Amino acid sequence: MLRFNILLIFVVLLLSSACAKQEIQKSKIKEKSLDLQVQEAYREGMEALDAGDVLYAAKKFNEVEILFPQSNSAPQSALMAAYSYYVQDYYGDAIAELERFIKVYPTNKDLSYAYYLLAICYYEQIVDEKKDLQSIINAKKTFNLIIKNYPNTEYAIDAEFKIDLINDVLAAKEMYLGRYYFDKKKWISAINRFREIIDNYDTTIYAEEALHRLVEVHYTIGLIHEAEKYAQLLGYNYQSSKWYENSYSLFDKTYEKRKKKRFKTYKKKDGGFIKKFKTLLE
Repeated sequence: MLRFNILLIFVVLLLSSACAKQEIQKSKIKEKSLDLQVQEAYREGMEALDAGDVLYAAKKFNEVEILFPQSNSAPQSALMAAYSYYVQDYYGDAIAELERFIKVYPTNKDLSYAYYLLAICYYEQIVDEKKDLQSIINAKKTFNLIIKNYPNTEYAIDAEFKIDLINDVLAAKEMYLGRYYFDKKKWISAINRFREIIDNYDTTIYAEEALHRLVEVHYTIGLIHEAEKYAQLLGYNYQSSKWYENSYSLFDKTYEKRKKKRFKTYKKKDGGFIKKFKTLLE
């Protein structure tokens, strides 16, 4: 009887050991299977992206993130999903993915790139100065964020360049509205639009025209002294331009550029010379 009991215990221990080994082996197989699934999904996503099937690529990259959300591949895959949408101009989907990435991975090493791609998605939706104001505002806001938070990156360098172009677009919008109000004889609204350009976009290509338009509108409504102020400012900064010639032609032949000597005491400064002469407009 004793021998039987000992044999029974030995059999139980043997079976328990076998079951434990089987569970460990199953666990390893499952882990390996999950890792293989992640690798396979990412590989399929890259292949689909290279082939131009961006929707399937984004799906596979999202699948990687879902399968293994704690892995290093998860944030990378989230960015790749956003990039997949971007390359095919699915800006809305790309923006949604990038905004989610920024929220879910706020300390990720590629956060600067996520903000840059987000800004570019807004920027590339800008068509002209008469439309897409929200895209313009969002693009400028995001580029400014990049310059502030990531000043020593290549993204900041391009962001500064893009903001200059955006300012040209915003100035063009103000000019378009100013001309419209001038044609409709809405003088105050026209003046406000042209002043907006010389106050906030004085380094753009529209600054000299804005000065001429201010000469024009003040001359039209009989404020000759004010018109002369703007003409003098235009003459000092853009004397060789067609806009100065247009402004000068508004006045009679006896008109001389008064206070010319007064301007000689000032020196031009890049990136804000109009504000330097603000006292002339007061």
